[in-house]
Amino acid sequence: MPATPSAASPPTPPLLGLRPLSPILIGDGMLRLHHALLDLLATLAPGDWQRPTAATPWTVKDMVAHLLDTDIRRLSAQRDRQPAPPPPQPIENYAALVDYLNLLNAQWVAAARHISPRLLVEFLAVTGPALHALLSAIDPHAPARVAVAWAGETTSVHWFDMAREYTEKWHHQQHIREAAGAPLLDGPEWLGPVLATFARALPHAYRAVAAPSGTVVVVEIPGPAGGRWTIVREAAGWTLWEGAPAQTNAWLRLDADTAWRLWTKGLARVDAEARLQVTGERELGRPLLDLLAIMA
Repeated sequence: MPATPSAASPPTPPLLGLRPLSPILIGDGMLRLHHALLDLLATLAPGDWQRPTAATPWTVKDMVAHLLDTDIRRLSAQRDRQPAPPPPQPIENYAALVDYLNLLNAQWVAAARHISPRLLVEFLAVTGPALHALLSAIDPHAPARVAVAWAGETTSVHWFDMAREYTEKWHHQQHIREAAGAPLLDGPEWLGPVLATFARALPHAYRAVAAPSGTVVVVEIPGPAGGRWTIVREAAGWTLWEGAPAQTNAWLRLDADTAWRLWTKGLARVDAEARLQVTGERELGRPLLDLLAIMA
């Protein structure tokens, strides 16, 4: 697990201008996101369902089916205690877990091509509120059912897992909206929690950087949905804080659109690097380009 300060017992910031991280409490954001999806789907023409998305080879219909799958899988396992089928081979590392999840996703999407768009929407109208009711009833500081692996965690608290679930549903809905030519949900009320959640992966992204103790890297995403986060190299590893100190080794700036696309594999690394602004040690900007906030 990365050395990320706990909101329950915040440590003393190592530098002036830094603050301990606050929990990302999604609240009813998941339900609002669900209703935005249903409103969008109600406007689609028959041909829109077959439009390609950025997640090739999936179409809009495939992506909607995937969102339904994530609802069904979680409700079945967490609410109804339905045992999952055993994987075809033991999951012994991160790569094996990603392969297994990709297999599950592909199997469902292939099977769901027999389901009509109307039925997909009707199913989502049931599963969306049910999932929100399940997740919102849990103490946000209780242990999560699964860890947020892309942040390097082996155990997580529930609010972080719920925030991760929100980011997945948000960025897949962005794929649908782009493919259908609909407005993106990029206002701060939508995108702000996504970027704050993705930022939790910064210590994990820098885990292999053996910088001297006291090295400071600021990541800034300008605009109302963004923020400033700082990682500091300490004896036990990198720690993550909100805010920015006066003295840094590197100050990295990415616009919000570039950040979320890069961290969900929606933008080539070379294109993102051209947009990354670095003040200070440029080498300290490279791990930012490798951060992934999805299971990939």
